Amino acid sequence: MLFSSNVFIFVYLPVVLFVNYALKFNRRAQNIFLCLASLLFYAWGEPRFVLVMMASILVNWFFGLLVGKLKENKNVRWLIALDVFINLAIIFIYKYLAFTVKNLNLVLHAHWKVPEIALPIGISFFTFQAISYVIDVYRGRGEAQKNLLNVGLYISFFPQLIAGPIVRYETIADQINNRKENLQDFSDGVVRFIIGLGKKVLLANNMALIADHAFGFGNGTVQWFGADMPLTAGMAWLGALAYTFQIYFDFSGYSDMAIGLGKMFGFHFDENFNYPYVSRSITEFWRRWHISLSSWFRDYVYIPLGGNRVKTEARHIFNLFVVWLLTGIWHGANWTFILWGLTYFVLLVTEKKLGLHKEAKYRWMNPLKYIATMFFVIMEWVLFRADSLGDAVHYMSCMFGADGWGLSAPGIFYLTQYRYFWLAAIVGSLPLVPWIGKRLKQEDVSAKRKWAADVISGVFIVSILLVSVSYIVIGSYNPFIYFNF
Repeated sequence: MLFSSNVFIFVYLPVVLFVNYALKFNRRAQNIFLCLASLLFYAWGEPRFVLVMMASILVNWFFGLLVGKLKENKNVRWLIALDVFINLAIIFIYKYLAFTVKNLNLVLHAHWKVPEIALPIGISFFTFQAISYVIDVYRGRGEAQKNLLNVGLYISFFPQLIAGPIVRYETIADQINNRKENLQDFSDGVVRFIIGLGKKVLLANNMALIADHAFGFGNGTVQWFGADMPLTAGMAWLGALAYTFQIYFDFSGYSDMAIGLGKMFGFHFDENFNYPYVSRSITEFWRRWHISLSSWFRDYVYIPLGGNRVKTEARHIFNLFVVWLLTGIWHGANWTFILWGLTYFVLLVTEKKLGLHKEAKYRWMNPLKYIATMFFVIMEWVLFRADSLGDAVHYMSCMFGADGWGLSAPGIFYLTQYRYFWLAAIVGSLPLVPWIGKRLKQEDVSAKRKWAADVISGVFIVSILLVSVSYIVIGSYNPFIYFNF
């Protein structure tokens, strides 16, 4: 079930909110209901996969209890290692087994049958949260939950279940039983949800139409009114930019909706995006992009390996290599994702070695750093979006004129007919709203101007909701990139 669907907005969410607040004075009953409602949310599309979710909940609840009792014991790390192994084994079987067998067949010239295993939705997200639960209990950053359904609520809570943000147990350990719902949080949550809905439905989905057209070029051509046309450099760059905006508004929009929904129910999740497309280095970009994943790998992989506090530079580079290899693998069972992670590793190490991640000595260098950063980010998104390494190379060659330099008829159409979406995407990727909000909070701003700003923002939010809902009702194009991660 997608947040941007009729059944969620008009049926599921109103019912769950009503029952949740009807049970407000009975926290145990409320948690039980939210856990069951979350399992229903997950089971909506593929009921059989809810068994995988329930198995994950049961296993990690059991290990959490054991680790909570034995965390002073030196051998408890073996329990943690076993729990991590079981969780990763679940991901491997469903997400990587077919990929592994296929590649072993190629390398060994074998003919093993490649298993056809459907991928449970959001398995990487909820599995990482499950691992976080047991490790955080061991580290003393949250008490082990004796109630199985409380662990179930943490792992399966529907706002962040399918696409994050990855909520670590230490973040909401106390909120499970001691959260405090209030009108201000609920109101803020509704606004945040609407903003995320607009990002997803109005911006990401329309950018997806352009990106899918460009990347679906097949043998170097795009279909235009039944005729094959070459993928010129102009159209290739337009498609790459469209995908750059699509993946940002798709994922950050979903995170906004998740954070907003959490607030409606009294939960506070950490931010997951911080305007990454204003970055002036790859290092800064990854401090702003998918923050929950970056911080997860930092705290549960990079630092335990020794981080940068190691004796040799070679070991430090190795630690970074492991993190970025795993980051690529985490995103999917395809060589494009693995190479995507490893090229980011090369870029980050190069940047650190040359000191390019530091503040520029002269102000005039900042625009150059920004252009260079966005160039590499866009090229990385091309690799991420391509179905194969060959497709990625072919698309990049088209971006540099392999099939001509012009914009082509499709490019002109998508640039002109979608001009307002392009403008909104550019504006939406810049931190203008926080800047305006900060200015309005200054003491020299008159009460009349603040009132006018509140009215304008209210009308703007309502307009986003109405237009977004109208798109949803008519069944407009509604893909979701991170659905299978």
